[in-house]
Amino acid sequence: MTEPASERAALVTGASRNIGRAIAERLARDGADVLVHAANDRTSVEETARLVRDMGRRAEVALGDLTDPAMAETMVNQALERFGRLDVVVANAAVRPEATIEEMSFGEWRQVLALGLDSVFLLVKAALPALKRSPAASIVMIGGLTGHTGAAHRAHVIAAKAGLAGFAKALAHELAPAGITVNTVAPGLIETRRAGAEPAHHAARTNPLGRRGTPDEVAAAVATLTRPDMRYVTGQTLHVNGGALMV
Repeated sequence: MTEPASERAALVTGASRNIGRAIAERLARDGADVLVHAANDRTSVEETARLVRDMGRRAEVALGDLTDPAMAETMVNQALERFGRLDVVVANAAVRPEATIEEMSFGEWRQVLALGLDSVFLLVKAALPALKRSPAASIVMIGGLTGHTGAAHRAHVIAAKAGLAGFAKALAHELAPAGITVNTVAPGLIETRRAGAEPAHHAARTNPLGRRGTPDEVAAAVATLTRPDMRYVTGQTLHVNGGALMV
């Protein structure tokens, strides 16, 4: 297998911690300059940028609400002004609240879908002109195990994650003539730092490996799908779940 390309530029949303930070670090290690996004946690996302720079790569920070249609254009323009190109887009940002369908308001439903699915549409639209100029462009969306298995009390989250898998397949067909690959990485239970309580359905989740995954293992899957020597893989969902779901 050949080495990763040493001159690329990437954009990673939701990169202030956990999986998003690990993805930014891994892409930098593989030779990419990285724009890292967070909604409002400047301290944490600046730390991610520092880790990228520690690997000898350039980093740019973007803060803002991804559900605002203008934010996607702002991030892409920042990346182009700083790096002069954009080759990799990783849509990682999401929220994962829990509520029964009886308790869930339409506003809560729309809030989750707006960030988890609509914002990815906006980002892809904004990034396409730059990606079409890249010799090896890749889009990777971060889905989730429950988007394929289901779970109680997360109808909005699961609808968004399942939607990403379908969106990636549609784009894989549409963008193939432009040489852009589009894939989804679907993590299972990953050991992460959480702001709130552990989701209730996690207690029943097991897998053959008998452990949780790490953000670095998810990042490795993302990095693999963006490699220039992985151009024959598109429209796929790569499951990183310790065997909890085998497809």
